[in-house]
Amino acid sequence: MLSNEIRTKQEEFNRAMIKYHKIPFYQNTYKLVSIINITLQIILLPILWSLSISFTWVLLILFLAYFITDFINGLVHLYMDHNDQYNSFFGVFIASFHLHHKTPEYKNNNILAVYFNESGMKFWLVIYLVCVLILAWLGINDIVLAILILVGILSSFAEVSHYLCHNSKSKLVKFFQSIGIILSMKNHKNHHNEDNNSYAFLNGMSNFLIDKIAYVFYSGYKNNSDKHYEYYQGKDTLNRTD
Repeated sequence: MLSNEIRTKQEEFNRAMIKYHKIPFYQNTYKLVSIINITLQIILLPILWSLSISFTWVLLILFLAYFITDFINGLVHLYMDHNDQYNSFFGVFIASFHLHHKTPEYKNNNILAVYFNESGMKFWLVIYLVCVLILAWLGINDIVLAILILVGILSSFAEVSHYLCHNSKSKLVKFFQSIGIILSMKNHKNHHNEDNNSYAFLNGMSNFLIDKIAYVFYSGYKNNSDKHYEYYQGKDTLNRTD
């Protein structure tokens, strides 16, 4: 028997998704955010190449950038999986985000298209990249700046890693998954099969820390936000089956 709260959230979710499909503003906003994020990344790349960093620092920089990216994007994922403010200004985007649990497998697409399309869901990344660009202009330590730039770029690459985890059976992809460069289904499957864990999706290296945060601050999504899309059937539905 569904609670009144769940029923209300289901109706709010469906109304938000009808707006998403009927009002071009929402899908166009995703495209605009993608364009801004990728443009900022392209601007930052030459700055990254110009930094004076000795080879001995490269591996440490890459490790720190990977861990921080995995952790930050995992935290955003954790927050969004529990966000159910469908009537808020960002409610339509919140609702559309939750569909990644309803249909975990992506439509097959070119990797560059995935990089572009999925960057559009990262509203926070626009602010982050602008801040990094300002710091680069002001002048900060080259090692710190390199890490910050890499985190900005890897945050979009994390979406590709997540896509490959669900969609690719390539031997090369499986090799990179096996050595921990990108996310493997073995690492990620607990997020879909169980509750309130394994939120990281670059390569999953920070899950041990995010899981502790999730345990303290959140109760899980399977009995909450995962139920909100239960009666969502497509573009024009507000139908219920109970």
